[in-house]
Amino acid sequence: MLSVSPKLGELLIRTTQTTDLEAALFKVLTEYVDFKTATLNQTIKELENKWRLPFDEFAQRARTGTLGQDAYSWEVEQDFWKWEQAVTLLKHYQSLRSV
Repeated sequence: MLSVSPKLGELLIRTTQTTDLEAALFKVLTEYVDFKTATLNQTIKELENKWRLPFDEFAQRARTGTLGQDAYSWEVEQDFWKWEQAVTLLKHYQSLRSV
């Protein structure tokens, strides 16, 4: 049995156009996961286009000093952390789709 506040229940019902609270909550969460997955895929694609290689190769080349830029420069480090976060979170959200 799903129990939510009346205010949250009304918002779920109005947002999803369904009267079943469990179905409404499932729909909202599923759409959120889809949105996050699309956003993360876009971030990854932008970084792959910028560096012209996939993240694993970027990380390897940064470690070995064969990236063509200082691996400890502000730009490279910022891209590395952003890219690593996007790849990690994408795996997490993709695993939620199988639940």
